[in-house]
Amino acid sequence: MRIRRTDLYIPRIYLLTGGMLLAFLVLGISLWRLQVAKVSQFENRQQIQSLRRVRLPGIRGKIYDRNGLCLADNRPVYSIALFLEEVRRAGPWARTIDQAMDVIGRVAKVTGLNPEMNREGIWKHIRLRLPLPLVLWRDIGPQAMARLSERGRDIPGVDIYTEATRVYPYSPYTSHLLGYVGRADSDMMNEEENYSYYLPEMAGRAGLEKLFDPFLRGEAGGRLMQIDVTGYRHGELAHRTPKSGGDLRLTLDMEVQLLAHKALGNHRGAVVVLDPNNGDVLAMLSAPGFDANRFVPYINVTDWNLLSKDPAKPLLNRAVAGVYPPGSTFKPLVGLAAATLNPASIHTVYDSPSIFRIGQRVVHTTGHGEVDMREALKLSANVYFFKTALACGPDPIIQQVLSVGLGQKTGVEVDFEQSGVVPDKKFQKENRVGWSDGDTCNLAIGQGYVAVTPIQMAMVTATIANGGYLYRPRLVQAYREPAAEAYVLNEGNRIGKMNWSEAALFAVRAGMHDVIMEKNGTGRRAAVEGLDFAGKTGTAEYGVKEEGAKHTWMIAFAPFDNPQYAVAILVEDGDSGGGTVGPCMKVLMEGLYEKMKREGRLT
Repeated sequence: MRIRRTDLYIPRIYLLTGGMLLAFLVLGISLWRLQVAKVSQFENRQQIQSLRRVRLPGIRGKIYDRNGLCLADNRPVYSIALFLEEVRRAGPWARTIDQAMDVIGRVAKVTGLNPEMNREGIWKHIRLRLPLPLVLWRDIGPQAMARLSERGRDIPGVDIYTEATRVYPYSPYTSHLLGYVGRADSDMMNEEENYSYYLPEMAGRAGLEKLFDPFLRGEAGGRLMQIDVTGYRHGELAHRTPKSGGDLRLTLDMEVQLLAHKALGNHRGAVVVLDPNNGDVLAMLSAPGFDANRFVPYINVTDWNLLSKDPAKPLLNRAVAGVYPPGSTFKPLVGLAAATLNPASIHTVYDSPSIFRIGQRVVHTTGHGEVDMREALKLSANVYFFKTALACGPDPIIQQVLSVGLGQKTGVEVDFEQSGVVPDKKFQKENRVGWSDGDTCNLAIGQGYVAVTPIQMAMVTATIANGGYLYRPRLVQAYREPAAEAYVLNEGNRIGKMNWSEAALFAVRAGMHDVIMEKNGTGRRAAVEGLDFAGKTGTAEYGVKEEGAKHTWMIAFAPFDNPQYAVAILVEDGDSGGGTVGPCMKVLMEGLYEKMKREGRLT
């Protein structure tokens, strides 16, 4: 029999035992590091994974008219929302979606609303925005709210969700001026903080809303939410309330703006009313307009196509972006330019026949016999101004109209303003056309290449009305910083004075007075009983001469001895300045006359 020696196995047992103890020691140290030494690090990492930061949009500042009437406001939008964490079902997502669809059907039955959310919409929300409420119906009416409050208490996970949206109470009368807002892009918010979710923010897309967007936008708030491993919301840990943006007070007088709308009626055109004593824009209307509320929070494709493809161009702000030949409303400037070069020209008498030859061209017009400057303005005698312009040459006229602000933007706080055109010899050369006497005659009556905007002609009218002082048109009267109580005045800006003599101004103003107040004046149809004011009509041909297309004008200032309003009205495709625009001016002046009487501003 063979006997085994057990003493050979003892070192092996010790070695194995030692290895096991070493392994347990390493495991223990690792567990200690995980559970004790680095517990705060892992807790922070866990907290980061279970927290979501939600950006809450700031409250947009308001826009008022000069009398405190709110033109751009914020209103609450009441929506029905579903909180998915309250209807969650174990197992596949399809079970939770089934439950959500069942809840939607019950809410629809209670409120009488047609379901707008489908399974694809719910699944998209689960994948992208699960911790946020799922909006089922947006901007519901009071009847649906009442029904849900009374009969929907036993429906799980459903509540009223409130958010703010922009509203324009006086659109479309203010649409071109104020513009509109739309949803902002999250990558354009320039946020210093990073957020998991961005609730819809309004950003200015046109008009004052766009130009003053950084000032009007409020300061964003935030919400810190805790979620579980599946992404459902568990609760709110912190909240920072959004703050309001700044407010604007405009020079606009909504009463005058509505008068301008009434005056223009169904015509396609523009009306601009300025205060000639400081350049304040009291009214700026372009027609046809559009409802800016349709753009909030976004405009659908059908409505956009209707607006953008409309041949009447409702999106065009004709008051500042419409460029037209001024026609005979240009003649007062020609008279002032001639009188500046030769003071005696205001007394010069020219025969103004019905036929006038310019080189090889024969012009047929209305004959008026022998007239001086005052009479020529009253009757709008073309031949008189042909001869006046030929006598002084084009350069003094061009210099005067550039000095008064034509051919350049006025600087009013509106986007897409155009500068118009004042042609000179250089302009003609660039267009491969030399300057001729025919061009001088066209310049004299506001035809040819001359092009202006309605606000430019209102500014010219204001300058004639106030004795030659030039003001930059002002639309923003004052602004109020966020959380401030008082407004800060936006000072008006006088930019110069024309070198017109008293005699020249008297002759031109008197001629414009006769246009309205004399029975044979071209603007007699604009006359208002009891109101003494001055104006000038204009009819400008454009396009192919044989088609006879015309843009029609009238400028005016009132009252004559103490001007408080300077007006320019344009009507596209009219018959004549006096016949088409005269009645429009009458409606406007009647309203302004009653306003001045009511406010005790007449002497």
